[in-house]
Amino acid sequence: MLIIGIAGGTGSGKSTVVRKIIESLPQDEVCVIPQDCYYNDNHHIPLEERLKMNYDEPASIEWSLLVKHLQMLKNGESVEMPTYDFITCSRLKETVHLEPREVVVVEGILVLTDKPLRDMLDVKVFVDADADERLIRVIHRDCIERGRTPQMVIDRYEETLKPMHELYIEPSKRYADLIIPQGGHNNVAIKLLTDYIRSLLPSTTSK
Repeated sequence: MLIIGIAGGTGSGKSTVVRKIIESLPQDEVCVIPQDCYYNDNHHIPLEERLKMNYDEPASIEWSLLVKHLQMLKNGESVEMPTYDFITCSRLKETVHLEPREVVVVEGILVLTDKPLRDMLDVKVFVDADADERLIRVIHRDCIERGRTPQMVIDRYEETLKPMHELYIEPSKRYADLIIPQGGHNNVAIKLLTDYIRSLLPSTTSK
């Protein structure tokens, strides 16, 4: 099993990179684990307080559960991945059943900040993008998918996203084996990454 970590700032284009990795490999050989599914279970905290919490720092993630699930998949066991509701900021009762695959992609802004998780990654990738471009994507995504207004997103960016990016996410770039500038638009870098992944898989190199 090959475990790939893909980190980068909010709106940097990580999802595009993940999609292109999936498209480059044989069907059903890739399992994607979003870091966001492992936000701490805060359902016991009142909604008003949950909405004010900082979700862009490493302490907001239940890393131990994520690492445990990765180890289980590596051991050939299936796992029940938690799900998360970004509108209510709480973990849902429903889970997603995951079976072991030849490639497991762990994707999220803070993926390279946790050492136990980093130690499990065979390939570490940081998707980089201009701050203004990332902000535009975040405004578009949060207004459509998370019911926020543009002003709410901008306020959150200034108060939380930007300082947390500078404090935790940007420094984690030094752990990356590969940095993809221009986010999901850098087809050359993405092709180099996908070709490298394919070269590490016996099932693809023998075809």
